[in-house]
Amino acid sequence: MSIRFDDKIAIVTGAGGGLGREYALELARRGAKVVVNDLGGDRTGTGASDAAQQVVAEIEAAGGVAMANGASVTEYEQMAEMVARAKEAWGGVHILINNAGVLRDKTFTKMDPADFEFVVRVHLLGSAYATKACWDTFREQNYGRVLMTASSTGLFGNFGQANYGAAKLGLAGLTKTLYLEGAKNNIKVNTLAPVAGTRMTEELFPEALFKAFDPAKVMPAALYLVSENAPTNQIVGAGAGVFQASYVTLTQGALLTGDDLSPEGVEAHWAEITDRSGEIVPDSGAGQSMVIGKKLQGG
Repeated sequence: MSIRFDDKIAIVTGAGGGLGREYALELARRGAKVVVNDLGGDRTGTGASDAAQQVVAEIEAAGGVAMANGASVTEYEQMAEMVARAKEAWGGVHILINNAGVLRDKTFTKMDPADFEFVVRVHLLGSAYATKACWDTFREQNYGRVLMTASSTGLFGNFGQANYGAAKLGLAGLTKTLYLEGAKNNIKVNTLAPVAGTRMTEELFPEALFKAFDPAKVMPAALYLVSENAPTNQIVGAGAGVFQASYVTLTQGALLTGDDLSPEGVEAHWAEITDRSGEIVPDSGAGQSMVIGKKLQGG
């Protein structure tokens, strides 16, 4: 069965180029009406352009329906107004892909606190604001699909990207709570960690690899994760046509008592504490307490 988005209204932030553009174009090809959101700035978040309108023109030339929106994800009121306009024009909002982002890379020792704050504001707060602006509509409809954009930097670290990594792992954490809160209203929330050749990464890839990591090769994962039959609470990696799943796991750990209940005891039992045999993937934060309780009962 083909995946379609007929009668669905989608918002894609940062859709003026790169990954967001690919998502918007394919959503429209598959029947969605699309809000193409983009300030049109450069990868540091400065400047402006008509990038969103250009993508709308592409969609309309192919027979699709779209509207451009230049609101900033860093301003909640602007996100609320964006959602209101979509609802006024088309009657609802069903899909949100939080894709807008910026880079201000430096080693932590050289990073201005303002650059740390700005990157966190765009990625983490921006995604939270856009999602919050859609949330009540999703609940009222008993239908919503949200995709957060994380990164391998957030999941695993990357030299010179402390601000970016902090924001991106925060988005994975946001997903893990929102999927719980949205479940009873058929709201599914997932996280995508893409690797793609875009203006954000063009200086990082040799030319041949840049072409291999075409954003179009990430798009299938994004659209599946916002489809009607999507899973929820997943962290999916995608790049160059390779798709992966990533998990936050918990070991069984060790119960320390007596003299071992000390820093020295933690050191002595470190191998047991970190032993990954029997590790689990908790469905919520309660999973950690449940494992502890089992240990206390002799399990």
